[in-house]
Amino acid sequence: MPLARDDSGISTLNLKRRTAILLTVLKYRLTFGPILIAAIILLAWLDEYIDGLSAPELFPQSTMPPGIIVAVVLGVLGVMGSREVARILRAKSVMIHTWFAAVASIFGILVVGLTPTGTAGSTGFAIGVSSVVGSFVLGLLYAIRSKQVDGAIFVGAGVLLIHVYMGLMLGFLLLIRREHSIWMMIWVLACVKSCDIGAFFTGTAIGKHKLIEWLSPKKTWEGLFGGLITSGAVGGLGFWLLANGGYENYDPIWGVVLGVIFGAIGQAGDLTASLFKRDAGIKDAGTSVPGFGGILDLIDSPVLVAPFAYWAIRIVMDLSDAGADLSKLGG
Repeated sequence: MPLARDDSGISTLNLKRRTAILLTVLKYRLTFGPILIAAIILLAWLDEYIDGLSAPELFPQSTMPPGIIVAVVLGVLGVMGSREVARILRAKSVMIHTWFAAVASIFGILVVGLTPTGTAGSTGFAIGVSSVVGSFVLGLLYAIRSKQVDGAIFVGAGVLLIHVYMGLMLGFLLLIRREHSIWMMIWVLACVKSCDIGAFFTGTAIGKHKLIEWLSPKKTWEGLFGGLITSGAVGGLGFWLLANGGYENYDPIWGVVLGVIFGAIGQAGDLTASLFKRDAGIKDAGTSVPGFGGILDLIDSPVLVAPFAYWAIRIVMDLSDAGADLSKLGG
């Protein structure tokens, strides 16, 4: 007679194992999370301080580009993120060396950073398209130089992906910094990451209904709604603080609306990175950030949000200005 299988014991063991892993991840996030926040605030203050320096102190104000600290930080993040994207591509037999991935990322950020503020729409479009074409051609030239015949087109497409994903899209954060303020850029990041935090804790506490189980088994509908509520609250509070700090003067209701939208897009960015990693058979993009994974795991949400945030802020700004003009006419 066969022995009966004790499934309850196995289930209890698996539950204890999952709980131990969750507590370890939570410990690392609670440790490194505040450190990352403090570092971001310090860099924001330093960026604003350097931007306000007069000529005798460091550089002539006329020759010092705004947001120099942000540009450097984004460049570092782009290089580190491009290394991880290249690792994902190599897992799919798209052989792109780390150094070339870094060049593609920096090229994208420089295209955004060196384009003068106020450039005409047609000129800006031409610059962006030219950079995309240039990165694709460079990818093909790299394949030729490496004597890669099989998969040469995929190498070109992979370099293009890194250029856009870890370069141009990341560079939109620099545009927000240059055209508004460092604190507006921080507000965008706060909306996105607060959604991640709200989704994590809500999903852990009451999450039952899976969002997309085949792609991201831990994400739940309850976590998503909890994250969107959090990002909406942070968005409204952020706009109120910006208005009281004299940086921007927009209705906090717009902050709530944009916070929810940015939170939703950020979750899509997280799922996009999950799709890349699942396709490559990789759980985390890297291990450089304890409790979070790699740099890509940390910035996948803001990268997708940044272009949408740039245009959304411009639309809100135009609507606010139009409303102010109508009020003056009515008065």
